[in-house]
Amino acid sequence: MRHTKHISDILTKNVTMTLIKSISGIRGTIGGRAGDTLNPLDIVKFVSAYATLIRKTETVGTNKIVVGRDARISGEMVKNVVCGTLMGMGFDVVNIGLATTPTTELAVTMEKACGGIILTASHNPRQWNALKLLNSDGEFLNAAEGAEVLRIAAAEDFEYADVDHLGRYREDSSYDQRHIDLVKALDLVDVEAIKARKFRVALDTVNSVGGIILPKLLEQLGVETVTCLYGEPTGDFQHNPEPLEKNLGDIKALMQKGGYDIAFVVDPDVDRLALFCEDGTMYGEEYTLVTVADYILQHTPGNTVSNLSSTRALRDVTRKYGCEYNAAAVGEVNVVTKMKATHAVIGGEGNGGVIYPAAHYGRDALVGIALILTYLAKRGMTTSELRATYPHYCIAKNRIDLTPDTDVDAILRKVKELYKDEEVNDIDGVKIDFPDKWVHLRKSNTEPIIRVYSEAATMEAADAIGKEIMDVVYSMTK
Repeated sequence: MRHTKHISDILTKNVTMTLIKSISGIRGTIGGRAGDTLNPLDIVKFVSAYATLIRKTETVGTNKIVVGRDARISGEMVKNVVCGTLMGMGFDVVNIGLATTPTTELAVTMEKACGGIILTASHNPRQWNALKLLNSDGEFLNAAEGAEVLRIAAAEDFEYADVDHLGRYREDSSYDQRHIDLVKALDLVDVEAIKARKFRVALDTVNSVGGIILPKLLEQLGVETVTCLYGEPTGDFQHNPEPLEKNLGDIKALMQKGGYDIAFVVDPDVDRLALFCEDGTMYGEEYTLVTVADYILQHTPGNTVSNLSSTRALRDVTRKYGCEYNAAAVGEVNVVTKMKATHAVIGGEGNGGVIYPAAHYGRDALVGIALILTYLAKRGMTTSELRATYPHYCIAKNRIDLTPDTDVDAILRKVKELYKDEEVNDIDGVKIDFPDKWVHLRKSNTEPIIRVYSEAATMEAADAIGKEIMDVVYSMTK
């Protein structure tokens, strides 16, 4: 998929595969041999490396690291290894249990901890798990910090605490409510307006932690009726957990029967938010952020940010309010960095990731839900009527398969030169902005391929311009 470093083309295969080590963390399938998959030995090594980095860089003056996890089947095992390793490195562990990614991020700052580890493989299938590594701000490590963790792990350059300096362990189950309280307290969340609208809401929480926290959130926001599909947090996902329309037939069918105003769909760690309209049509994950931004900018004008592969609709809405839009390289840490640099009031990613600095600098589906319900209540519209107020764009996704010895960087340089008369951005691959459409080419970090994303007013036009650029690339490789 376009908004992360995941290997989307193999995620649905129930096989073990090589461990994926990146600056954003470590992920892999459970089981297999050390060094090949996400197993206890490699978990110990990477957690030890992370703890070593935190020991060298922490500035908050505490010895605490927060651990939270989604409901994956392997979560209990991974949690035990992670917590034990941190204690062995001399850190005090605050285990907040089953918790969303944004809840864990908030817990780091609320605890005044020096770091945090989220045990989640995001939208990957049930056999996967991962370690997402946080700094003392509850934000993902930057590129340099991530690279240092990889270096320390490769060199096994860490030292464990002696018996008198082992870390302590504490469990704290209060953070779901503290997260909900923070959301309800946001200036632009209007609980009374939501109550007055008497919303009927459906959920699909794909058998993970969304099934624990989202019904509580909706009840406390005053939603009248809540129906939750796959709400039991078993980790045995009842469908592919990536919140794309092709995976969401059951919630779509429920909405088509009528009786609900909106449906919210999340991934297993609840940092992505997709919507369905009252008639069963999908709102479009690209438009989650667009809608939230539309509401925010009416009340707090300012800059916006999304990554290069997100819809142009955010730029259009931003300019409607006389504000400035900026693009960031793909990846949440890059979006957050650009948001801070431009003092953006709202930002995120087109995969349904809403980052609202008034709450915190992390993608947060709870924040998105509360703001969207407030906006719907104040506009007095149906969900489909609200969706119709935004520019209509379609994004096509393609890929160019290359040989391992192909010089991808050279190809991208040639494409940039070829289209130099258009608006070109090369901070992350090459994005070519035409007056009425765009194409973004990104080199995969894990495979000899170029991912091609293109957007236009219709899917046919988006696919056509994408394939036109693909043909140009293929002509270069002959």
